[in-house]
Amino acid sequence: MGLADASGPRDTQALLSATQAMELRRRDYHMERPLLNQEHLEELGRWGSAPRTRQWRTWLQCSHARARALLLQHLPVLVWLPRYPVRDWLLGDLLSGLSVAIMQLPQGLAYALLAGLPPVFGLYSSFYPVFIYFLFGTSRHISVGTFAVMSVMVGSVTESLAPQALNDSMINETARDAARVQVASTLSVLVGLFQVGLGLIHFGFVVTYLSEPLVRGYTTAAAVQVFVSQLKYVFGLHLRSHSGPLSLIYLIGATGISYGMGLKHRFDVDVVGNIPAGLVPPAAPNTQLFSKLVGSAFTIAVVGFAIAISLGKIFALRHGYRVDSNQELVALGLSNLIGGIFQCFPVSCSMSRSLVQESTGGNSQVAGAISSLFILLIIVKLGELFHDLPKAVLAAIIIVNLKGMLRQLSDVRSLWKANQADLLIWLVTFMATILLNLDLGLVVAVIFSLVLVVVRTQMPHYSVLGQVPDTDIYRDVAEYSEAKEVLGVKVFRSSATVYFANAEFYSDALKQRCGVDVDFLISQKKKLLKKREQLKLKQLQKEEKLQKQAASSKGASVSINVNTSLEDMKSNNVEDCKMMMSPGDKMEDATANGQEDSKAPDGSILKALGLPQPDFHSLILDLGALSFVDTVCLKSLKNIFHDFREIEVEVYMAACHSPVVSQLEAGHFFDASITKKHLFASVHDAVTFALQHPRPVPDSPVSVTRL
Repeated sequence: MGLADASGPRDTQALLSATQAMELRRRDYHMERPLLNQEHLEELGRWGSAPRTRQWRTWLQCSHARARALLLQHLPVLVWLPRYPVRDWLLGDLLSGLSVAIMQLPQGLAYALLAGLPPVFGLYSSFYPVFIYFLFGTSRHISVGTFAVMSVMVGSVTESLAPQALNDSMINETARDAARVQVASTLSVLVGLFQVGLGLIHFGFVVTYLSEPLVRGYTTAAAVQVFVSQLKYVFGLHLRSHSGPLSLIYLIGATGISYGMGLKHRFDVDVVGNIPAGLVPPAAPNTQLFSKLVGSAFTIAVVGFAIAISLGKIFALRHGYRVDSNQELVALGLSNLIGGIFQCFPVSCSMSRSLVQESTGGNSQVAGAISSLFILLIIVKLGELFHDLPKAVLAAIIIVNLKGMLRQLSDVRSLWKANQADLLIWLVTFMATILLNLDLGLVVAVIFSLVLVVVRTQMPHYSVLGQVPDTDIYRDVAEYSEAKEVLGVKVFRSSATVYFANAEFYSDALKQRCGVDVDFLISQKKKLLKKREQLKLKQLQKEEKLQKQAASSKGASVSINVNTSLEDMKSNNVEDCKMMMSPGDKMEDATANGQEDSKAPDGSILKALGLPQPDFHSLILDLGALSFVDTVCLKSLKNIFHDFREIEVEVYMAACHSPVVSQLEAGHFFDASITKKHLFASVHDAVTFALQHPRPVPDSPVSVTRL
């Protein structure tokens, strides 16, 4: 007995299983508010394009208030120093500054060796840039100065442009050191120019392309390179320097051979040597070196800023203040620019010193100024005390300070559990930096991470959505067992925006998840319609031929009456014109009416042609993940409308953000066949409308031109 024969609700309930009854209750689709498509939403909310702010107009304004604001923005010391709480902060800053200076003194001497320079230039780089940052920086806790990663990057440049001689006995150390100092100082000036320029044009967001796994993998590889580079000082070996790809392998190899085979039998220990008292006069950079240094300078500028801003934001979040990334870029750039004029090499901030500055009570940039003044005292009066300091001791200091970065090797285990894509970035960055050196390694790492982002957007998560019981929420039916598909409606969603790199994958996944071979149905439909049209045309041609034969036989046997009235002649002429209609005209009429004649009583062409109909009448595209659209996305969406309408399925869109709607309008997506009535405020709005209108929207044409 069917459902139609049931006498009442109890009989119906008895015929249905408990699950079916529950499904009926869930199919009660109604909304407490009117359905909102895009047209209604724009009218209700009075939507309009957001006014564009022309920031460049404010930059060009000239006034006393504007000049004062610019001065305070780019010279932050004028803002915070007058408000400095002396009683609360001075003692902590004083103790913190002295602690950092004591730590910075041996590090400055040691990191100068990493840069391939005499140790005293590490002291210069611990004074000038630190004091400049005190004036222009916005972070209260980072310790600017020499840093192992920056020093080893500088060292690779100085050793490539001012290498040692092949025979150690022929080395002119004074000339070599002078050449390397000039290269390093010129490099510092160029790094500073890059950083200041990028900061002034608000290009601080460039570091967003350096993800945390990339930075940690890069610094870990740099720590390994630093560790290996200090082995020659630890073992007292004199080895030829190498730079470029595979330079780390050559160092390791030479050290092992020299030490293992006992090629050097001297027991004299290398010491720091002469540390001249006083400061060196400023010197102009060698502009002829700019063309050779520009690539390395940009890399060092980006890496140095990435390290500084990442640490600065960590401390700012911990202590509740804000760090201006663009001003930090300017401050670090001025530190390197002015420092380069005074014979310094490029600097950044040190993680270990920053932690010491925070933990010993540092509250502001005053701690950095105090540490720089203490270093100045060492340079002017106490430098000669470090004349006999062994270089092996400095190498040991460097290696000990690497422990924090070397501990990042444990990232491999944690990333394996948390995110394997980030682990892949970490490993590629680490291996590229180890094998290709620091500059090429960074380039490879950035390119690989960006390519990986593109690849991940090409393979997003596609899902068919169902309604969660008794809610207007729709979730993936493969993940939520209680989420059920709405009868007659397919809801499809992608987890990523649709653009040129994944638009084809989106269309293919949509057709696959819908469970209908759309392309096959369309091709079969076209073949059958074409076959029917050909049969009809052949029939019309046959009828036309028979009509011509009948007309010719009639003309031979019937005589024309001369006294026929004019009215009769006119009427006969009209009939003759109809009879003499060309076969081509009738063929065109047959083609135009072919689909109408092929329709079933219920209006379905597929059913009349004997083709299977889809088990849903409406398709809803959840476009909430779209952040932008390009021309390829527009064409793909148009083709989706065309293809599914060809198989008698109406298409709707839902949950588009306002910027996406504006881009759809700008791309001329909406026309007579696709209007804003096909775009709804939410998936539930679209589902409810689709259930109320199981066939295409009456006032819009069904045909869409495929692009």
